[in-house]
Amino acid sequence: MSFTFTTEQLQSVIGNNSNLDGWHAALSSVLPKYEIDTPQRVAAFIAQCTHESGGFKRLKENLNYKAESLVRVFPKYFPSLDLAKQYAHDQEKIANRVYGSRMGNGDESSGDGFRYCGRGLIQLTGRNNYTKFAESIGMDTQDVQAYLESYEGAVESACWFWKTNNLNQFADSGDILTMTKRINGGTIGLEDRIKHYNHALEVFGS
Repeated sequence: MSFTFTTEQLQSVIGNNSNLDGWHAALSSVLPKYEIDTPQRVAAFIAQCTHESGGFKRLKENLNYKAESLVRVFPKYFPSLDLAKQYAHDQEKIANRVYGSRMGNGDESSGDGFRYCGRGLIQLTGRNNYTKFAESIGMDTQDVQAYLESYEGAVESACWFWKTNNLNQFADSGDILTMTKRINGGTIGLEDRIKHYNHALEVFGS
């Protein structure tokens, strides 16, 4: 039998959120489908999503960078400050440059970079990932964009990523380091993720 949790327990883990009922309903519905069904697995999943989405509040990637930040964060795509100034604070242009011609996206002029920018609780990025996720749930790729910004879609895309990367095994062993590397590609925010995880384990009684 799947592990269940209350709205109050969820609030304790993710903090104040005006959409708590919506998130609780979506998590309760979707998590069991992906075998995220024990206290340890649920704690790990919600802890990672809490970090990735700022407490279940950010469902779309924020690319609102000033010129100096573009040069620092994306030096490959913005090798000079003059170039960066042409893109600063224009999220659509930034996404199209940074994500163009990779991850299955067309070139910068195609608009795919922005069309398939990061969405969901664990931000799904790139046409390839959008397409694979869409196929897994029997949905057209163009319809996935709106779905990813809904409660259920944001949760399900994160669950799909979780399953695709075999993260339940690391949840079972409590290996937050490896889990974080699979999600983040590095260890950014590791301490915060561990803090959320330990708190979630306490709340869920594990």
